[in-house]
Amino acid sequence: MSLPLRFAAPDALDYFAALVAEDAHFPLLEAAVLLGQDAEPGLDAQGVLDEVDRLAERLRSRLPADAAPLHRLRMLNRYFFHELGFGGNANDFYDPQNSYLHRVLQTRRGIPVSLAVLYMELAGQIGLPALGVSFPGHFLVKLHLPAGEVVLDPLDGRSLAREELEERLEPFCAQRGLVGDDEVPLGLFLQAAAPRDILARMLGNLKSIHQTAGDPVAGLAVQQRLVRLLPEAWEEWRDRGLLLAELGQPQTAAEDLALYLREQPDAEDAPTLRQRLQALREGPAPRWH
Repeated sequence: MSLPLRFAAPDALDYFAALVAEDAHFPLLEAAVLLGQDAEPGLDAQGVLDEVDRLAERLRSRLPADAAPLHRLRMLNRYFFHELGFGGNANDFYDPQNSYLHRVLQTRRGIPVSLAVLYMELAGQIGLPALGVSFPGHFLVKLHLPAGEVVLDPLDGRSLAREELEERLEPFCAQRGLVGDDEVPLGLFLQAAAPRDILARMLGNLKSIHQTAGDPVAGLAVQQRLVRLLPEAWEEWRDRGLLLAELGQPQTAAEDLALYLREQPDAEDAPTLRQRLQALREGPAPRWH
């Protein structure tokens, strides 16, 4: 008698890795929702996706099939920012909860990139394709309408004029010497961000928050996702290795640091990391009793 086949369910990280493996049809919303599992392992991700669909359906039911794009945009802004009350968390901008979409849906408070992901999803579901823009210091959303391109602030839905965008960009360019003959056209900073890059920005925000808070356990959860999302971003392997070492996992830490040094042998930090790797491999000195 043959036994029935049994298949082990993939763990959360395996599922995430499979989800973000290919750029074609990258499921940005679902992948972003999954980040919340690091804070709440039992999170019902499908329930969160269903909630977003319900919000979109409520708006879609109010729009005539032949509604003009500008009318759809006005209805979306009124619905998202006024009726639903989404906006920035001015009281605690650096709270990691602002990056977890299930919490943003509950509190109606987030940061530009998390609000933008939800806004873009609702826009797409009412036939109004919206794109994310990794503008320096503040994530934006842009839409192509028959009358021209509109760039919005996802904190409040306000349309940003060219002059205001250039003003926002000035400190960034000045800090990097991008002035005068080296000045970069504004349009280069308004290019659409790929979904993978948007998710990387969300994870990067969380990474920075946990580093500032001195929380290596939470930081490691983020790094586990970053190395799967950006498998050839060798600095992410390095950073995971350093966190593993801090958390007392020398063998796996050494594997990550060795990979980084193999791929980036001439990196500025390579000499220091070679010493760190050697120390990890040698282990602690024996204790005499």
